[in-house]
Amino acid sequence: MKIAIIGTRGIPNHFGGFEQFTEYFSVYLAEKGHDIFVYNSHNHPYQEAEFHGVKIIHKYDPEHKMGTFGQFIYDYNCIIDSRRRNFDIILQLGYTSSSVWFFLLPKKPIIITNMDGLEWKRSKYSAPVRQFLKFAERLAVRSSDFLVSDSLGIKSFLSKKYQKDSTYIAYGAHPFDAADPSILSEYQLEAGKYNMLIARFEPENNLDMILEGVTMANSDIPMLVIGNHNTKYGSYLKEKFLTKSNIRFIGAVYNLNSLNNLRFYSNLYFHGHSVGGTNPSLLEAMASKALIAAHNNDFNRGVLKENAFYFSDAHKVKNILENIKKSDNLQFVENNFTTIKNDFNWEKINGQYLQLFEECISGIKTGK
Repeated sequence: MKIAIIGTRGIPNHFGGFEQFTEYFSVYLAEKGHDIFVYNSHNHPYQEAEFHGVKIIHKYDPEHKMGTFGQFIYDYNCIIDSRRRNFDIILQLGYTSSSVWFFLLPKKPIIITNMDGLEWKRSKYSAPVRQFLKFAERLAVRSSDFLVSDSLGIKSFLSKKYQKDSTYIAYGAHPFDAADPSILSEYQLEAGKYNMLIARFEPENNLDMILEGVTMANSDIPMLVIGNHNTKYGSYLKEKFLTKSNIRFIGAVYNLNSLNNLRFYSNLYFHGHSVGGTNPSLLEAMASKALIAAHNNDFNRGVLKENAFYFSDAHKVKNILENIKKSDNLQFVENNFTTIKNDFNWEKINGQYLQLFEECISGIKTGK
């Protein structure tokens, strides 16, 4: 098959979840003998024309000059280019800035869209932007031949809202089993004697709720807060919790080995995400054998099931901090690690996408 992937900044990954998936999946397809193309921003750090057998198409992306609006121009450039490539399948990752150009998509290829999370629920967006995102979501549903949901919650939503079936294919993570305690000295930490969270500094990730619980708890062990805090919301949180000495704003950490080790040696890993599908950082925490305390919602429960502690307010966070130890709950840790190996491994997920592509091409799976 001749396949294109659009909707990401490109590969190798220098940005986020969709880029990481694209890197793994495109190389997998190339190794299977398929003709695979990935669209990259023109200013992506990787400027070669090929990456491990994957053909790279660089297109002009003015996001660095224009902000969010530049994404619309980049997606437009990618879609226009795709019209002359004679692809069999175009995999569209997300829809926020691409679905408005649906009428320009080439007619021959099968259009498969991963619907991402419920973007219009994110509290960082203004009311007009949320209305646009609902509109963009509706366009993506109607203009795609097939839909992919990366969580059962998204699959259920699409079925109820649009009466549209979607194929559930989760995100993935690599099991981590090469722990190295030397990383702890860089952060002045002791194994099992700190808690942590990793998140973008956005209200729907409930950092405020978690940190409020930290201030209420009768405990002074360190709480590591990892993520880019040089934002308006980050400034608000740093000011609010300035006097709480055990809350440590570390900033962004991009070294995956460091993150895996920090998760592995933590006592509790807090996951406050409340919007979206299967969150990559949650799977990475499971794969790193962290004991997880998660915000109580269908997305998180759909992945963790009974193998986590759940909170819905600061008082619940306080109770978890005061009463729960990783050493007493190692079965939860092992259950989640097994789930990663069995259900969220990249080889399985790549195979599920390829099977979907083959079924779509052959006509076994019927679309809209």
